[in-house]
Amino acid sequence: MLFNSLQFLIFFPIVVLIFFLLPQKRRWVLLLISSYYFYMCWKVEYIVLIIISTLIDYFVAQKMEGTAEKSGKKKWLYLSLLSNLGILFGFKYFNFINENVQNIFDSFNIFYNVPAFEVLLPVGISFYTFQTLSYTIDVYNGKTKAQNHLGIFAVFVSFFPQLVAGPIERSNRLLPQFFIKHDFNYTRVKYGLQQMLWGFFKKVVIADRLAIVVDGVYNNLDNYSGFPLVIATIFFTFQIYCDFSGYSDIAIGSARVMGFELMENFKRPYFSKSISEFWKRWHISLSTWFRDYLYIPLGGNKVVKWKWYYNLFITFLVSGFWHGANWTFIAWGALHGVYLIFAILLAKPKEYLLLQLNLKGSKIHHLYQVLFTFILASFAWIFFRANNISDAIYVISNLFTDISDYTSFDLMRLKLRGLGVSQNNILISFGLIAMMEVFNLYERGGDVWKKLEKKSKLIRWSVYYTILFAILFLAPYSRVSNFIYFQF
Repeated sequence: MLFNSLQFLIFFPIVVLIFFLLPQKRRWVLLLISSYYFYMCWKVEYIVLIIISTLIDYFVAQKMEGTAEKSGKKKWLYLSLLSNLGILFGFKYFNFINENVQNIFDSFNIFYNVPAFEVLLPVGISFYTFQTLSYTIDVYNGKTKAQNHLGIFAVFVSFFPQLVAGPIERSNRLLPQFFIKHDFNYTRVKYGLQQMLWGFFKKVVIADRLAIVVDGVYNNLDNYSGFPLVIATIFFTFQIYCDFSGYSDIAIGSARVMGFELMENFKRPYFSKSISEFWKRWHISLSTWFRDYLYIPLGGNKVVKWKWYYNLFITFLVSGFWHGANWTFIAWGALHGVYLIFAILLAKPKEYLLLQLNLKGSKIHHLYQVLFTFILASFAWIFFRANNISDAIYVISNLFTDISDYTSFDLMRLKLRGLGVSQNNILISFGLIAMMEVFNLYERGGDVWKKLEKKSKLIRWSVYYTILFAILFLAPYSRVSNFIYFQF
């Protein structure tokens, strides 16, 4: 079930109404049934995978809780890792690895005939796999207690607002909330609905509109070079942000309506002053997951320098591979790893240069840092969006082949006409991006919706209706699309 569907607009109010009418001890039943139904709207059979992961990790945690020796706990942890990662590998990575092994064998004229695994990728498998894995690892490390209530643990694994694309919650944060009685609270419900409204705006108005140009260019690269490639790349930079942060806003807002608090997943990432800061603001639940369960166990930065660089690179390489079984995602992750390593290597020379030029801490330096980080992130997104490595190389090679595009306003207008949308639509897209970024800038001083409460009714309702009318009249409803991160 898509958040941006009529089905969800009917489903969600019904669930909320029944939730508040039920006594506390029965609410977990409603949440489990509604979460399973929500997921089965995509493909009924794949609910079996969630149930298998739930049962294995519930059983494993119980066994670890009853085992005193670390060595005894370890075998149960291995069972959890092998079963969960085995399912993930089979459905998400087997065909990719099988195809690459086939290519290697073919290059040496060696017979290899292992058939592909002809199945659809289960929606959100990477997200719920990581969520339940973090639980068993935390039980193993003694950071959380094993949950005795199987039903509530099942809700934790499958909680519908964040089931298919996060935020990836930790058990010690989300599980206790299912035991708390959440009474109807007008203020909390209002803030939840406001956040959902803003999420819908980012997804259906901005992201889906930008997708028209992005898909048109990146799926037909032979027809484009120069300026259109730059426009499409910039548009994708904002499309993926609006698409994914929009999903997170709807997820967090819908959970908040019922009284549950999910972690913040995005924090104005394109205002970051470095790639390191970018990853503290982008997909926070995943970046902190990799920090806690891969980077730190590898040794983090508490090792010799070369090992530190290795730990950073491996973490981002794996992060890229987590996103998808394609060399483009691996290249994207590796590139971010390289960015961070070079940032460390150049930190002292850069510091010295800034001091010499008396620019450290200046507004010019701040602006330069934000723009440079934005350019680096946008460049990396080329690999993320490209259909394959060859396409990514084509885009990079042809971004600035037609230099005249950038020196002639008439040529720019001519190139824009070739994007398949009107110039007015391009201008509207830029205007919507600017509107969103103004909102983000205003948010730096605190929660925008709480600030809005201090304004007059006229201003408040003008803002609400502006967003609502934008959703109704500016969204390209001819192309209702999945959220990008559903494929992961």
